[in-house]
Amino acid sequence: MNRVSASNILIKERKRLLFFALPFTFTTYTLTDKVLITKTGFLNTEEDEIRLHRILDLTVKRSFWQRIMGLGNIEVNSSDKTTPFLVIKNIKHTGTYRALLSEVVEKERFRTSTKTAEVIDAPRDDGYDFDGDGMPDLDIH
Repeated sequence: MNRVSASNILIKERKRLLFFALPFTFTTYTLTDKVLITKTGFLNTEEDEIRLHRILDLTVKRSFWQRIMGLGNIEVNSSDKTTPFLVIKNIKHTGTYRALLSEVVEKERFRTSTKTAEVIDAPRDDGYDFDGDGMPDLDIH
C-alpha cells in the first residue's frame, strides 16, 4: 500500500517551466493531511516527505516573470533532518497551496500536541532564554 493512499490527498501541484507555465517537469508536490511529499525524477525517482508538525515557517516568493505567468515559490523551513529547507518551485495556485498548508500544519500540531519549543532543537544541558532577559525560560533539569 502506498503511503500517499494511506492519507487523504488535499492538493497536488506539479512544478512548471517558468516560461509558458507548462508542467513539462517530473516534480510533484503532494500535500496530505499528515505529510508534504516531494517526488522528483522520471527514470530514477526520489521521494521525500516532511511531517507537517515539523514545519516551522512558510514564505511565498514571486519574481516578476512568475507573477506574469501566474506561478510562485513557497519556501518551507522545517526541523526535518533530511530536508530542513524546501522550495516548492513554480507552482500555480501558490496562495491556495500556502493557505491550505498553513492550515493543515496547525491542525496536525494540535492533533499531535506538538509545541514549537518541542520542534526547535533547544539546548539540553541548561535552560534557554527565549525573551532575552538573561534568565532561562525553560528549566530542562
